Amino acid sequence: MNLTEQQLDEIAALRAREAPTRRATVPALEELLYQPLPVLDHGFVRVIDYMGDDAAIVQAARVSYGAGTRKVSEDAALIRYLMRHRHTTPFEMCEIKYHVRLPIFVARQWIRHRTANVNEISARYSILDREFYLPAPEALAAQSTTNRQGRGAVLEGEQAARVLDVLREDALRCHDHYRDLLEPHDAAPGLARELARMNLTLNTYTQWYWKCDLHNLLHFLALRCEAHAQYEIRVYAERMLETVQAWVPATYAAFRDCRLGAVTFTAPMLAVLRRMLAGQTVTQPDSGLGKREWAEMLAALGQTLPD
Repeated sequence: MNLTEQQLDEIAALRAREAPTRRATVPALEELLYQPLPVLDHGFVRVIDYMGDDAAIVQAARVSYGAGTRKVSEDAALIRYLMRHRHTTPFEMCEIKYHVRLPIFVARQWIRHRTANVNEISARYSILDREFYLPAPEALAAQSTTNRQGRGAVLEGEQAARVLDVLREDALRCHDHYRDLLEPHDAAPGLARELARMNLTLNTYTQWYWKCDLHNLLHFLALRCEAHAQYEIRVYAERMLETVQAWVPATYAAFRDCRLGAVTFTAPMLAVLRRMLAGQTVTQPDSGLGKREWAEMLAALGQTLPD
């Protein structure tokens, strides 16, 4: 992650600024405010603003004034109840705004989550930086032979070096041509920025401001922190999860236990589990489950399919 002196000065000025307020603030998140948290090779996540805290969720659920004589443990218990039973509207009372710098191909995957307010830098008006995402060696993998949208074995040696050389050379060449297209030549004007940008590679970095309520943020994180999510978006989600822990610790703990660390059984799975607990021997053919659903149930129970 490379920041210019001007950007560093701007961050320092923002972090030095203080303003009195009657609004709820969270000291742990205040410490993170405006700071770029590095992601990938040139990316980052920054918390720009936020509204609400754990108490705001409890207040919305109870529709009451102030904290009264409630204990923190009582608030945490209510938040866990809301999380377990998927009472979502109280979590919508909190909002957070991020500044994110990310590769274009990650942004195009991210934007499928349509529940946030997004404003992305426009290459019609700005010239994009000459920075590109190149995978670290451990993230450079072949296509999976069992999953059409997943990765297989990590590439090594000459094969890995060749792939990285191709990615680097293509990105640099395309950006050089992009900048050349923008420049006037032989008294002819340069190509319009909105057209020249089509020559950029998808590993070019873009950036946006992304504002979301807590309920929809947690939905995003539940999907993108999952082990099967693409690595490049998962590392952004993991960084954002750190900010959630600082912001709403009781909600984070409930989310970790009730969503990230939990599994869901379908009704047929639950029927099979009851038969097993009753002492019956159940096999996939007589379970009523398809092969994939059977495998998912066994995996959730910490078992594997027999060879």
